[in-house]
Amino acid sequence: MSILKKLFTAVRGGAREAGEAIVDANGIRIFEQEIADAQNALHGAKKSLTEVMAKEMQTKRKISAVDASIAEHEAYAGQALEKGNEALALEIAEKIGDFEAEKAENEQVLSGFSNHIVALKQQVKDAEKSIKENQRQLTMVKTTESVQQATMAVNSTLNTNSSSMTSARQSLERIKQRQQDRNDQLGAAKQLESDVNGDDLKAKMAEAGIGDTSPKSADILARIKAKQNS
Repeated sequence: MSILKKLFTAVRGGAREAGEAIVDANGIRIFEQEIADAQNALHGAKKSLTEVMAKEMQTKRKISAVDASIAEHEAYAGQALEKGNEALALEIAEKIGDFEAEKAENEQVLSGFSNHIVALKQQVKDAEKSIKENQRQLTMVKTTESVQQATMAVNSTLNTNSSSMTSARQSLERIKQRQQDRNDQLGAAKQLESDVNGDDLKAKMAEAGIGDTSPKSADILARIKAKQNS
């Protein structure tokens, strides 16, 4: 029985780990949906707030109407007293009492609406602030996620192609070496051609003033001066 219990616990542990892995893999998407849900809830709260504010306005109008009725009936009671009809004045006074009771009731309702509106407005304000902050955080985590994924992709590519990069560098070195060998061969061929044609020997003899040398400019100028002085 204990073995079955442990197996069941292991299965539950595996399910929990799998669930956490799914949540982690979809963290940004879940966060976005949570923000969307909060925005929908805020929209509903604002709608409820407008409904309460509308009822507050209606209650204020009722109180104003009752005030008008009270003032009107007070005038009626005064007229009845002026005419000496105190019984009628008393009946009107009773009616005024009903109006005042209605007014008190409406004022109590109005107070409840007003207090509720103040609380709702603060909650809406706090919710809007929280949503804006979450949206800023969402932008930051999405940017961070993109940069990290790009960095991981680059690192993965570099690691995967490390052997290819090494091979490419080796190929480059072989190309450079082959070009250097070709330059050395061309230089050697040129040197060999000079040796065969005697160019090197001729150059050495000309430098020593031996052999068929062309007259230098200084010698030509000296010859011309000598002719002029003779």
